[in-house]
Amino acid sequence: MQKDWLADRRPTDVMQGLAKGLAVIEAFQEGATGLSVSDAAERTGLDRATARRCLLTLNALGYADYDGKYFRLAPRTLRLGHAYYRSASLPATVQPFLEDLSQATGESASVSLLDATEVIYVARASQKRVMAINLTPGSRLPAYCSSMGRVLLAALPPAEARAILDRSERRTHTPHTVTDVEAIMEILARVAEQGYAGIDQELELGLCSLSVPLIDSEGRVVAAMNIGANVARSALPQMIERYLPQLLACRDRLRPLLDPRT
Repeated sequence: MQKDWLADRRPTDVMQGLAKGLAVIEAFQEGATGLSVSDAAERTGLDRATARRCLLTLNALGYADYDGKYFRLAPRTLRLGHAYYRSASLPATVQPFLEDLSQATGESASVSLLDATEVIYVARASQKRVMAINLTPGSRLPAYCSSMGRVLLAALPPAEARAILDRSERRTHTPHTVTDVEAIMEILARVAEQGYAGIDQELELGLCSLSVPLIDSEGRVVAAMNIGANVARSALPQMIERYLPQLLACRDRLRPLLDPRT
């Protein structure tokens, strides 16, 4: 994501040192609790000397701890995420609606944004743990095989959605996962036409989810909202019958409240 973003900017517009430091921070998010200099260089594509300077700078500023071999993110990095939640209106606006939706359905409800090839959770109300991983605000899932991801991809011009799919690491998470770009593009066309997306065990066995786009007061798709359930409780056809009307009603109540600048 970062390299794509930088490619559109003039070199004089970008602080390369800041960009490299942020890339190193993001490297910790890929399942790594601790990184050596070599690990950081490999994950970011930076040379070892640059990666080392970034890590030592983070350590000096209190954003990383260092035991002589491995660097680990320090609690101070939470300030970066908290800054978003303090300044962005979307999480605060949708959270009470998600709580009501979750209580009404007895299932977990979430809102996410598209971030490069992934969706990032910005709000969540959890009734039951429906996935092996513990989803919280800040969690990420691949867009190509998640219901919120498909809703958000379907809202883009087809060429832009295809470019994101081409950049995605399209893994087969379960026997049900659709990974072929053409097949996904056909699914996105149906999602755009019907106004919702359903996932039937493509991301994790036993998990179904149903998503709708959140539309702001100017008619733009700004986020996605979903309900996730265990297939033993609600298979996808039952989810559509039971929960789609509630999702759409919640979306409609939110629409006048969503700031176009969100």
